[in-house]
This record gives sequence, structure tokens and C-alpha cells, in this order.
Amino acid sequence: EQQLLVRQAASRLHREFEGTFNAETIERYITDSRARIEGRARFANWLPVLIERFTRDRLRALQRLEVGGDRPAVLFLCVHNAGRSQMAAGWLRHVAGESVDVFSGGSDPGWQTNAGAIEAMREVGIDISTEYPKPWTDEIVRAADVVVTMGCGDACPIFPGKRYEDWELTDPAGQPIDVVREVRDEIRGHVEALVTSLELTSA
Repeated sequence: EQQLLVRQAASRLHREFEGTFNAETIERYITDSRARIEGRARFANWLPVLIERFTRDRLRALQRLEVGGDRPAVLFLCVHNAGRSQMAAGWLRHVAGESVDVFSGGSDPGWQTNAGAIEAMREVGIDISTEYPKPWTDEIVRAADVVVTMGCGDACPIFPGKRYEDWELTDPAGQPIDVVREVRDEIRGHVEALVTSLELTSA
């Protein structure tokens, strides 16, 4: 059944990127994406969905590299891609909408998005419950105009010519909800400053 669902996902991606990438390229990325996240998915029945979404993100990044983009791209990186970077991505999508491409990743991805982060973001009307931890990949880093790091240190990728920002934030993992709320609000301030600096249109 999972093989069938992955094949169906491949068909959707073929249609979505028709004229940009051939079937061989898409199949190669699907296979590689599966290898990168298989075993990390908390629930096996979600695996085909995660493979499709991860592959789509990578193909979007590759498309930016090959044909360019009409809006800036921001990549949020932390260690587990389960708390800080997911909240930041959620805030940026909420504040800037379709005026920016948003990516996130981790140097050592966790198993699932932090429940406290999901709860804290839900309190302000932002749903990150369907997000999932994933590794950063070469094409996504190269496609980003701004790379925001959050505690991944030397494990964070450094590519020449990128704008880098390092946000010093408490890791919400294992923290009480009051602390997670503080991190959430601090991230909002950083994101709003980023939106202003990029001259993005608010959603």
C-alpha cells in the first residue's frame, strides 16, 4: 500500500513540475528523500505524505536554482527542526504569506514536531501540527537568500554569498509551556524584523 501511495505521489509531482524536471530527476529525488527520512517518521502510515512533501520542497529549491524565483527565500535551521525553526517558519508564512518562499531543516532532525511548540503556536492561530522534522539539503541551502540559524553551531552549513543571521533562542524541547510561549514571542519579533528588512508584503 505504501509503495502505491508513493507512486501516486510521484505522479502528482510529475504533473506539478512538468516542463521543468523530467521523470528521471523526480524519481531520483523521491528515492533520495525516502532514504533521508525513512526510519525517522513517527508513524509509518505518514511516510508517503512526508516523502512527497520533502521531495516537493527540494524540487521547489532546485527550480529556483535553475530558473530563478520572483520572491526571496528564507531557510530556518536548528538542530532537530522540531521547535524553533518550525515556529519561525510558521510565523513567516503567517506574516508574509505568498511574498516569500519558506524552508526549514535540522542538522540532526528529531522524530516529531515539539508538542509544546505546536500548542504555543495554536494559541496565536498558527497551525504547525502537520509540520515534520527533516534534514537540510544542499539544494535548499543554495536556493535560500537568507539562512537563519538557531543553535546548530558548526553543524550548520556555510555557503559563500548567503545572508546569514543567527538567532540566540532557548531550545523549547522539554520546557514548560510558559517558556515555550516566551520563545514563540521572541521568534515573532525576529521574524517581523526580517520581513521589514526584506521589504516583504505582509499577508
